Amino acid sequence: MIWAKEETLPREEIEKIQLDKLKTTVSYIYDRVKPYRDKMDAAGVKPEDIQTLEDLKKLPFTYKADFRDHYPDGLFAVDKKEIVRYHASSGTTGKPTVVGYTRNDLDIWLNNVARLACMGGATADDVAQISFGYGTFTGALGLHGGLEKIGAAVIPMSSGNTNKQIMFLQDMGVTLLVATPSYALHLGEELRHRGIDPSKDLKIHIGLFGGEGMTEPMRDEMHKVWGDQFVCTQNYGMSELCGPGVAGECTELCGMHINEDWFIPEVIDPETEEVLPPGELGELVVTCLGKEALPLVRYRTGDLTRLMYEPCKCGRTTVRMENLSGRADDMLVIRGVNVFPGQIEEVLFKIDEIGPHYEILVERKNRLDVMTITVELIDDRLLDSYGQLSELENRIKTRLKSQLGLATQIRLVAPNSLQRFEGKAKRVTDLRKDGL
Repeated sequence: MIWAKEETLPREEIEKIQLDKLKTTVSYIYDRVKPYRDKMDAAGVKPEDIQTLEDLKKLPFTYKADFRDHYPDGLFAVDKKEIVRYHASSGTTGKPTVVGYTRNDLDIWLNNVARLACMGGATADDVAQISFGYGTFTGALGLHGGLEKIGAAVIPMSSGNTNKQIMFLQDMGVTLLVATPSYALHLGEELRHRGIDPSKDLKIHIGLFGGEGMTEPMRDEMHKVWGDQFVCTQNYGMSELCGPGVAGECTELCGMHINEDWFIPEVIDPETEEVLPPGELGELVVTCLGKEALPLVRYRTGDLTRLMYEPCKCGRTTVRMENLSGRADDMLVIRGVNVFPGQIEEVLFKIDEIGPHYEILVERKNRLDVMTITVELIDDRLLDSYGQLSELENRIKTRLKSQLGLATQIRLVAPNSLQRFEGKAKRVTDLRKDGL
């Protein structure tokens, strides 16, 4: 099912809509958001200089650092009384990236989420169980609202509590699961451990996944766990842009369709910042069209992909972005949470008993991401005291969970036992990249 006619327009009509909205958006952000107006003035560009889509490249970029520099709401374009919803994501310094929505923003957002849900096969007949964590994270409430838009029945289960997840999958006749791919694999495997075959004993046949990337080996394993009838797609978004709703895979599984009447994508060389032609791999840059509370122009996402304009068998004419190849920065996505090594370092450096050297290991165990942080003790006599060692380990875990919103494993080792580097230190080892 195709939700909106804008998904099937000819290329020239899509670009006309984009140009009209771009001109309005640039004037709007220039008039209302001083930090971006200052950037445009420094670049010597005015709103009236934007006459074609090609002129987009004249505009300065927006960075995640702009959110940090103007925390919490210095990039907002409306008065607080017009905001009807706040969301937030973690930031590089421990402060969240705060985003806001007007009533019109919410309506546009949830309609865009409805589009991607339909891309993945959802209909009004579905019973959807949402296993994202609710809260300021945009994923849960975004998919919740989008699925309700199309008429599906929604179970706001939230994350965790596997016993209750399985009970509702069975008792409520759930047909659609919203989760991170890793949690969906974990949940499916737990079902099979209990002698439940999802393909025979449950009604579920759709997975709408986000919060972290899904590799093709993960998709293959998903079918082994949930059954061949299970159609699993992934969608793309981030809180700065709106949350989920920027792009999503259709059931042809040939890339994620971008909602181009609301977002203009570019791909740039992350080093030279040169705009790359279609088909070349680079960093995704997104301009949001029509946002009232938090308009963004040329936002550097840090995600690596390529754009594909060839027609899709599903009938949609919108450009597709290839499933992500990684990130241009060092951010880790663990169980749907954005984690930066700098956040971890900030916590560790404030604990007197440990030194400045550490290593981060990320693995996938039992279908779930596990992060182990190895740190050196300053005084090896602590190794002889189980009580003191246990107290220190728990204190580090507690502070990291408060900073990251994520549980970690801690390994305490003797002084001078970790590798030293003459050049740039390699702090992170991620063993999930090519596996499950």
